[in-house]
Formats: sequence, structure tokens, C-alpha cells
Amino acid sequence: MDQLDDILNQDIDPTETREWMDSLDAVIHHDGTERAHFLLERMVDSTRRAGGYLPFDPTTEYVNTIAPANEAKMTGDAAMEWRIRTLIRWNAMAMVVRANRKPGELGGHIASFASSATLYDVGFNHFWRAPSADHPGDLVFHQGHSSPGIYARSFLEGRLAEDQLDLFRMEVVGKGRALSSYPHPWLMPDYWQVPTVSMGLGPIQAIYQAQFFKYLEHRGLIPKSDRKIWCFMGDGECDEPESLGAISLAGREGLDNLIFVINCNLQRLDGPVRGNGKIIQELEGSFRGSGWNAIKLVWGSYWDPLLARDSKGVLRKLMMETVDGEYQACKAFGGAYTREHFFGKYPETREMVANLSDDDIWRLNRGGHDPHKVYAAYHAASNTKGMPTVILAKTVKGYGMGAAGESQNPTHQQKKLDDESVRHFRDRFQIPISDDKLKDVPYYHPGKDSPEVQYMLERRKALGGFLPQRRRKADAKLKTPDLAAFEQITKGTGEREISTTMALVRGINLLLRDKQLGERVVPIVADEARTFGMEGMFRQIGIYAPFGQKYKPQDSDQLLYYREDQKGQVLQQGISEAGGMASWMAAATSYSISNQAMLPFFIYYSMFGFQRIGDLCWAAGDMRSRGFLVGGTAGRTTLNGEGLQHEDGHSHLMAGAIPNVKSYDPTFSYEVAVILQDGVRRMMQEQEDIYYYITVMNENYSHPDLPVGSEEGIIKGMYLFKDGGKPKKGEPRVQLLGCGTILREVIAAAELLEKDFGVKSDIWSCPSFIELRRDGFDAERWNRLHPEAEQRVPYVTGLLDGRQGPAIAATDYVREFADQIRAFMPDGMRYTVLGTDGFGRSDTRAHLREFFEVDRYWIAHAALAALAKDGKVNAKDVSRAIKEYKLDQDKPNPLTM
Repeated sequence: MDQLDDILNQDIDPTETREWMDSLDAVIHHDGTERAHFLLERMVDSTRRAGGYLPFDPTTEYVNTIAPANEAKMTGDAAMEWRIRTLIRWNAMAMVVRANRKPGELGGHIASFASSATLYDVGFNHFWRAPSADHPGDLVFHQGHSSPGIYARSFLEGRLAEDQLDLFRMEVVGKGRALSSYPHPWLMPDYWQVPTVSMGLGPIQAIYQAQFFKYLEHRGLIPKSDRKIWCFMGDGECDEPESLGAISLAGREGLDNLIFVINCNLQRLDGPVRGNGKIIQELEGSFRGSGWNAIKLVWGSYWDPLLARDSKGVLRKLMMETVDGEYQACKAFGGAYTREHFFGKYPETREMVANLSDDDIWRLNRGGHDPHKVYAAYHAASNTKGMPTVILAKTVKGYGMGAAGESQNPTHQQKKLDDESVRHFRDRFQIPISDDKLKDVPYYHPGKDSPEVQYMLERRKALGGFLPQRRRKADAKLKTPDLAAFEQITKGTGEREISTTMALVRGINLLLRDKQLGERVVPIVADEARTFGMEGMFRQIGIYAPFGQKYKPQDSDQLLYYREDQKGQVLQQGISEAGGMASWMAAATSYSISNQAMLPFFIYYSMFGFQRIGDLCWAAGDMRSRGFLVGGTAGRTTLNGEGLQHEDGHSHLMAGAIPNVKSYDPTFSYEVAVILQDGVRRMMQEQEDIYYYITVMNENYSHPDLPVGSEEGIIKGMYLFKDGGKPKKGEPRVQLLGCGTILREVIAAAELLEKDFGVKSDIWSCPSFIELRRDGFDAERWNRLHPEAEQRVPYVTGLLDGRQGPAIAATDYVREFADQIRAFMPDGMRYTVLGTDGFGRSDTRAHLREFFEVDRYWIAHAALAALAKDGKVNAKDVSRAIKEYKLDQDKPNPLTM
């Protein structure tokens, strides 16, 4: 007996084993697989209780999860669908190749869609439903690099014209008709629904979209349905932390409306995903361990006869021990190589293929290219109850590209094919294009009345309509409450001190009471509700829990106890800013995806927002999200005691880089009210595709009444908080600007200047330096383009024009923040900016502000220094300020410390 026989026959009593197997087969036959699984679990439990060590193995054999006998049979015309699939493959390839034969190196990808064409085709023909009167529609997250294939399908359907295909990646000259490189709702607002090509963002978005569908259903905002979310991703993409980072949530909440399809072509951008391992096995273990139903779709139908003859399990053993790097080589080097280096490893497997030619061996297909196997996997996934499903579909990267790139390491970057490679592609997929036209790589359309196109249209009609498609606006017409409804926070607080965080929470509570908008407010926190004073919402509106609250909370005897509810309104996403943001995006795009306009507020430590989840924030802009991001405990000197990693001095700069984000740093509760009401009006009532970033602080102080007529200035970003009075001749005057918590230091500095030096100040509150910058550069651009027209005046310029003295701005952010408006200072007005450049520190607020040189004394000193340069005071006054205010002239620059 050789070594292989030893391995395959390690059984001290084969007869007893056979009896047990026969008994299990009988249970399966009479009572089904679930009963058999129950009995096995009971036996495993008994063995463990007896002291036996039975390690959990989260993986199964390297074969298909669904046995041939259990496969759902594919409906439709398989031959016709193959024909359609070949046309889509050709046009997708032609689009990229034609683009890259033009000057300019437009780029593009062929190999990703080549490997996944069948996976998409079966979905489009049989499973993915469009929104209709009868169904809310499924949501498909397309793998970004596969976009050419989606365009090619739409071309055959008549949704896209041939000239649009030639505008692939030419969005500037395309003027609205071009096709974006990847799924981008901002660029194609009637077509793409979700941006996915920044890898890892699609999967985490899909999970939280699935959760939000359940949230809407449990709260009675949409009817329950069998709606599904299908998320396509690559096996290499699974290395991104966001790809798998939230899969436990989906398993924990039993999101059976969620299906991941992972295209396992075994290659990432530079080479094998797991050359020395098996990515499908690895992923199966990760998903099964997280409570997912894992369906392995490894082998195509041509393997079924071989596996059926594998009575000793030798082929299964060979499949399991072969690593992905070897599988890649087998597809790259052909049938003869596979015979020698795969099947030739054991006599039994070599004999299995003895009657097959090298071409027959090469044609042994992978599961992801077999429509019958794909259909069976999709059918099983669609009918799975109580848990999400992942389909691990094995494919060949660059399938059909032949020597130009099939299963080769550089395949992902392949965007050009020579004439011979194009010919090979044409022949392999039997495209009716003559040799004399091949050099132009023409598109092929069989005609709108052809059997292929009519079949496609019939299938889509049966499934509700075309996909992808995007809804621009929700149907419901909503009315925003007037500013008067926010009187609680537009009125001053008198002697009572509150924070802007408390003001915002009060504003949210006012919205929760609104008859139209109340049920649409979605508060989202990443386990910091108590930090932000939101614990009152726990009892008021409850924390969403899909299975309700199954325990008595520890604090149930308290007024603000931790109440979970299936109809709860608060989304408490645990310690995960990425999860909170993905949840916010689901709510912020619900107007489009579910025709239900929602108003989400995601509240988090500001340092852990745009810095940590900036890629998601950018994607939120792309997908036209609407809602409020709230950076709590904002600024570099306000969050005293926490230190370097927590103190934010630059989030507004990051927010300002996203074109459709409105960014504000309010100081007083009335500013919060005005911004909040305006944002709700624009996003909910006017349905503008913008979202808001508001920073709020945890510092308590008294707040004044809303100044009459200040609303417009608050929204535009700057208004006169206090006029220093009519200046006397020769009297020194300064313009002091500030925002957020440092505006109060600016106000205090004005008092010092007048008391100690006789300098009066005009005080300006600047809730948005970002909006001021945008307005200024918009005016500057317009003026350059219209030299003979009446020139526009930037808002900042108009406010400060005619005012005396230099301008000094101080904020709790880096200098670049307030420096953004330097270009719009009136001619001759000196502009000095103070900010918190450098790493944060842990200390009291007073010490931090002194350290970063943004407290009242440093502001007053900066004003005097600017006046001295203008000749309005002398240098001795500046020196006196340094001495009286105890400013350390020799302290190092905070930036360097």
C-alpha cells in the first residue's frame, strides 16, 4: 500500500464507518439535510462534553457547495444567452481598445469584466429586479473595473449610443454624454447608483445598505419585501480592511437580503492573490465564521464526470493541496501543462484524463464561467433565509484574451490588444466581423429587432425594467419648519451655559417633533451618544435592534435607560467610524435608492471623521448624499485632556476639498439653528445634492440672542458680530475675525485692546471660511472671463471694504483654514492669521490656547503688531503687550514641538 492509500484509508474500522455513513444517508433521504446537520452537531457536542478535542474547521472541501443533483435548473434559452454574452464581451473589449488607440492614454480595464461576464449576465437575465410599481427594486454594487461590460450591455439594449461608447473616459469633451471610467453617480446621475471602484468601499456600503433596508421595514417606512442587495467584488479587494471589516454585523443581524459575489480570479493587480495558498478557502472560513451562508462555486459542469468517478477522493485531495499559483499557471500554459503538472501528480488522476485531449483538459471550466452553475448558486442565495450569503466564484482573469493576457500576472493592466489578439478574441467568441474591418475593432450590434436584443429586452421587462438606473429625487414633497420653530436655540441662554453640541442636540430634538420630518430623522453614533449628550434619545426614540431588546438593561431603573427596540430610530453602530459613515450614506441616499427621503445625523469625534474615513466622505459626495455630518469635540484646544490623537485642527480643510459639502464651525446656538434650518430646507425641501459638515464643541458658555438680520451672513460664512462704532480721526482700528470656540477669545481680545491700548475693534463671526473662499474664487473666475462686464465683488471684500485697520483672524484650526480668504482682503488691508499648527497636547483649554498662540493675549498682540506695521501704533506698544501679557518671545514654534 503506497503513501496515498495510507492517507485515504486511515480508518481503524471501515465497516463501522460505512454503517454510520449509511445511517446518515438515510436521515438525509427521509428527513433532509437540516435534520442530519442537527444530529451531527449533537454528536460533536457530546464528544466535546466527554473531553474530546474537536477543533472547528470553518472550511469545506475544494469543490462546489451545491452538488449537481441539488442544482436549480436554469430557465431561459442558454444558447441565446451565450450568444448575448459574447456580444457584450466583444463590445466591452472594443470600447477599451478603441479608447487606447486614441492619443492621450485614456486607460481602462478588460480583464476584470472578462472574468466576470457570466456572473453579471445571469444576474441581469434572471435575478436583478428594477424598481417598478410591483417591486422596490434590487440594488447592485457593480465591481468598478467591470464598468465597460455594463456599458456594453446597455448599448445592446439601446440605452447607450455608439458614439457614447467612443466617449468612454472622455468626460470633458463628452459634455454629459460620456461614460465615466467607473460607477460615478455624480457624473451619470440617471444611471449609476453607488460608487464602488475605491476598493473596499462597496462591500461595507452594501452591508449597511442592507441593514438600512431592514431598518426602514421595521419602522414601517417601506413595506417588507424580498428585495436584495448584490455586491460584486474581487478576491484581491478582500485585503482591504473595509471589505471584510463589517461582515460580522451582517451575520449577527441575519441580513438575508444581502448577497456578496466575490469574483475569485485568483489575481490582484500585480500577481496572485494568494500564490502560496487558497483564497477561496480563506474567504470561506472568514465568512462562515461570521455567520454567513458560504456557497463555493469552484468547478464548472465539465468537471462533474471526473468528480463523479473520484471514488477514492484522490481528485478532491489534489484539488485541495494545489495552491492558487499553480491553478493560475495551469490556465496560462494550457492543457498539456495541466495534464503534466496537475493531473500527473498521482497515477489515479492521470488515468482519469487519459482519454481526454489537451484541448479537452484546457476546456475544463471554472464555476464562475458556467451559467448553469452560476444560476444554481444565485437561486440558492436568493432563497436563503436568516443569514447573508457569499458566493465564492472561481474564474479566470482575462478570460478570452488568450496569449494577450489570460491568467497572466500583468493582465489587470492590459488595455491594449494588437491585431492578432483581437482576431483571436473574434474567433473564440464567433463575432461576425470580417478580417478587413478588424483593425478598427468595430462595435457590433445585431439590430434592435434581432433575436438577441429582443430576448434581452424581454428578460428585463420581466424583471421590471432596465438596470442600472438611478432616481434623482424622492416623490414626497416635504416642508421644512421655519426658523421660528427653532426658537429654543435662537434665543440667548442668559446666565445658563451650554455647548454648541447641546444646541445641536436640541435642534435635532426639535426636528424629531416635527410632524413631517420627525420620523425621517436618523441619529447615528459610533458608541459616543453619552459623550454628545444624546442619551435622552435612548428612551425617547429607542436604539434600533432588529430583534428587539431581549434583556433587562442594567440602568432600567433610571430615566434615560438604554432602550433597544425593533422600531428604534437611533442607529448605534459601535466603535466603528467607517461603519457609522456607511450607515449614514445608506440613510443619506435613501431618497434615491428607496424613494424615502431621510435626514441622517452622524455625530463623532471630529478628528475621526474626514481624516479617518475621508474616502467614504468623498464617495458620499459622488453618490449625491444628503444629510449632516457632525464633528463633535472639535478644534485643537477645546477637547482638553485627550491629547494629540484626538485634537482636530484640519477637518474643515478636508471637508472643503469635497465640492458639494457645506462646512461650518459655529460659535453660538443661534448660528447652529440658522445653519441647521437652512440645511434641512435645501436637502429635504429643495432636494439639493449637498451635505453638511458642522463642528460643535463641548465647552460651555452663555449664548446671546440671534442678531437681527444676521441669517444671510451666517449662511454665506461671515457677518458683523459687533461694530466698534464710528472711528474717530486717527484712532487705531482693527478687524478681528474668528469662528468656533476661538471667536470668544477674539471677543475678549477686543476688550483687551480697547482697555489697555485704546484700540477699537470690529468683530466678525466667520462660521464658514470654506464658503467664503468658494464665493471669492467664484467671483474672481467670473471677473477674469468677463473683463468688460461689471465686476463682481467677493463677499468678504464687500463686507470689509471701507473698514479701517488690519484684519486678524484666529481659529482653533491650522493657519491654512483662515488663510483661505487672504486673496479677498480689500486692497491695502493687512491680514494676519493665527492658528493651531502642530500636534495636539493634553492640558487645560487655557494652557492649550496659550501654547498654540490663539488665546486673547496672542490675538491682541498680533493686532498691535499689524497696527505697528501700518504705522498706527509704535513698536513700544507691541513690546509692552508682550511684557504685560507675559508672552514668551523665545518659546519654540508650536509647529515644531
